[in-house]
Amino acid sequence: MLTDPRTGHPRPHPAAPGDTPGTAGSAGHAVAAARRALPGWSGLTARERSRRLLRFAAVLEEEAGAFAAAERAGTGKPFADAAAEVAQCADLIRFYAGAARADLAPAGGRRLPGRESWVRWEPLGVVAAVVPWNYPLLMAVWRFAPALAAGNTVVLKPAETTPDSALLAARHADEELGPGVLTALPGGRETGRLLVGHEGVDAVAFTGSRAGGLDVAARAGVRRVSLELGGNCPALVLPDAPAYTWERLTDACVYNAGQSCAAPARVLTPRSCYERTVAGLAEAMAARRAGADFGPLNNPEQLKRFDGLLAASRAGVRHVAPVAPGEDERDGYWQPATVLADLPDDDPAVREEVFGPVLTVQAVPDTEALVAAANGVPHALAASVWGETVPAVLRLAGALDAGEVWVNCHLEQTAELPHGGRRQSGQGTDLSVLALAEYQRPKTVTIALE
Repeated sequence: MLTDPRTGHPRPHPAAPGDTPGTAGSAGHAVAAARRALPGWSGLTARERSRRLLRFAAVLEEEAGAFAAAERAGTGKPFADAAAEVAQCADLIRFYAGAARADLAPAGGRRLPGRESWVRWEPLGVVAAVVPWNYPLLMAVWRFAPALAAGNTVVLKPAETTPDSALLAARHADEELGPGVLTALPGGRETGRLLVGHEGVDAVAFTGSRAGGLDVAARAGVRRVSLELGGNCPALVLPDAPAYTWERLTDACVYNAGQSCAAPARVLTPRSCYERTVAGLAEAMAARRAGADFGPLNNPEQLKRFDGLLAASRAGVRHVAPVAPGEDERDGYWQPATVLADLPDDDPAVREEVFGPVLTVQAVPDTEALVAAANGVPHALAASVWGETVPAVLRLAGALDAGEVWVNCHLEQTAELPHGGRRQSGQGTDLSVLALAEYQRPKTVTIALE
């Protein structure tokens, strides 16, 4: 049963009669459709694939209202945020439509005596893309846009609670790209397991939890796997941090109710400016209202996890902002913007990714200890540094073990720049032209000239 996270009440499933969630037969049917479509799609010229993807991007813009409504139905996020993410999706598809026509292969030439060699970049085949509930359409596009541009077909498995926009995208893709090129497969965890383990799948792209990623890797075996597994991201605040630091950090934290893998989660600052940092963040967070400035948590399971982590936290100081849902939204999964301070290093809210509108604040002895504290958790996805002394912020940015580092900003991304995790945050690259290589394989061809 699906629920509306704003109200907690049941809502209808968006699947059409042919979209049968959660069965082995439905997984097999989706993979078979993708396999049938593969020769035709991969056999298109790069120009034609690009043309069809551009048309698909135009459809997202033409139907932006419907896509935003579908996105909001499962997430509860404000309509303006959903609409902005749909626009990002159209931009990403356009980016990869252009990248599909770029030549990324090494140049051919005489590499061996009497021989001419060149490299062909070929699609992997059928890609299973398993995406989460926090950004249902955007995370799907991060995965399927480069995969399709590279000539693969894709079976898209949305999260059980947020299938709406994925199903809508797949229906439009049938018309604009061709039947079976992009197939949506709604269902729960078992549906995802059936898809990942299906012998007709050639590669897997997964965005989700570390536990889910380990399960995917075990089931995928020797097939190509790309994993993005969460962040618990540090923000290093130096004594000369700009005056706007608190506002920007807070905005990045509460966006999407804090349910962003790359959102700031752990604020680390020298003791000399600890009190100022806590006070600045507490004031900024107090002005953010769940129900007015950001949406609810996504589902009962996430709400239970969130409540458990905050209940187990040994924070000595808690700054909790008011919650302002509408009258008919009282039973929704709303949680307040919160600052937790005076925390031990082993506190559950520090060691684990809370994935909600929460910032923890910890003091370290001095700026030299910032990097050790930032790199002291298993995650290594993203981080930020806040300060105005250029040599200091650049040194820290280089020392942080993260796939993406911002300076005096956070959670700002674009199609042209790569994003990916390290250590327990996963492997592989999303965004930029580098993502195309995740869905291609090189073939060297050498011909004797005699």
